[in-house]
Amino acid sequence: MPDGWAWCRYSDVIELYSGQDLTPEQYNDANDGIPYITGASNLEHGKVIINRWTPTPTTHATTGDLLLTVKGSGVGKMAFCDIADAHIARQIMALRCTGAIKPQYLYIAISAMLRNIISQANGIIPGIRREIVLEALLPLPPFSEQERICEKVNCSLFVVDTIDNDKDGLFECIQNIKSKILDLAIRGKLVPQDPNDEPASVLLERIKVEKEELIKQGKIKRDKKESVIFKGEDNSYYRIVGKSAEECENLPFDLPQGWQWTSLGQYSEKVTDQVASGSFASLRANVVSFKEPDYAIMVKTADFSNNLTKNLTYTDKHGYEFLENSNLFGGELILSNIGSIGKVFIVPDLKRKMTLAPNSVMIRLTNDEYRDYLYYFLQSPTGYKELKAISTGVAMLKFNKTDLKTIYLPVPPLAEQKRIVETIETIFTRLDEIANSIA
Repeated sequence: MPDGWAWCRYSDVIELYSGQDLTPEQYNDANDGIPYITGASNLEHGKVIINRWTPTPTTHATTGDLLLTVKGSGVGKMAFCDIADAHIARQIMALRCTGAIKPQYLYIAISAMLRNIISQANGIIPGIRREIVLEALLPLPPFSEQERICEKVNCSLFVVDTIDNDKDGLFECIQNIKSKILDLAIRGKLVPQDPNDEPASVLLERIKVEKEELIKQGKIKRDKKESVIFKGEDNSYYRIVGKSAEECENLPFDLPQGWQWTSLGQYSEKVTDQVASGSFASLRANVVSFKEPDYAIMVKTADFSNNLTKNLTYTDKHGYEFLENSNLFGGELILSNIGSIGKVFIVPDLKRKMTLAPNSVMIRLTNDEYRDYLYYFLQSPTGYKELKAISTGVAMLKFNKTDLKTIYLPVPPLAEQKRIVETIETIFTRLDEIANSIA
């Protein structure tokens, strides 16, 4: 112990009053009598909430008493009594200070040993006997030092409470910063352009050649309804509709030098959903889902919250083969297309068979190098706006894979894509560290 301090028991410095329950006819909600404090539900944020009264009190608490919940699910909950006279029920004890201890120091001391007190609660309904409190050891400083301790603790707790109260605002601020970073990124304002970068037009031409090769190999089918966007000799953008070309109107923003607008369908190797493999009726008749591991995982967007480790759904070999068009191999993007639209995930390579579950769209790129920029674009304000524009419904938004292929996509040079992704991930890592420290 520091010089001037002494060990004592709580019984040396407090008077303890145990509460007593009243029968229903002894209390009311009509403000008749004095307040009746029944339990933890009456103690909120350090304040006493009154909703019952009694004209026949037997156990009294008064202003300045420290009310401690000693029974039930709220064991350990505390508040100072701010009522001149109140009856306390059996769930409550009133701790009244003698002249040797400040009430605020008593609160600090009880708080410090609260975990130990709660651990000693016993019975079917957890309860603390008065002896546990009265016989507990208390380190007692001189009265003047108690005052300094209380002042210091109050200042510290004020800061902690301010942070705690502002948590939601801070988390919202972090999310807003992330949104702004993504917005700057897909407008070409996050990292500087390099005139030596291979322009996006060359990248888009390479993707076109890669898709043609896959078509020749029979790995994908030609999209006869592909929404093709191209840049004309007048530097305006056009979209091929049927056999004619129409000028693209309402492009979201102007692009930096070396960038180019395209459609998501042009940029991707394949955009599909589970229904692409057959009608809903056929699916229900031919695909059996299992809760226990069988042949292939049916990947849902909800699975990503569990890192694809639990609550998975499976299909048998026949179902996997039936859903061949929407099978997954790792590296694809999965996009929620009903309800919470815009949630996007990268499928991990689990080294096992996987296929797409309903209510999601899969996007596969001809090369994984093109994927990460698209992943962040879909999470950007512009990406969400594009998805919302193709969605139907009011209470529950929904879009289909055909319309998804038509949305506008601003494409940077590949080298700049990599710089953008690296910068986003560096900033997001720092923001996540801040969020975790707050939590």
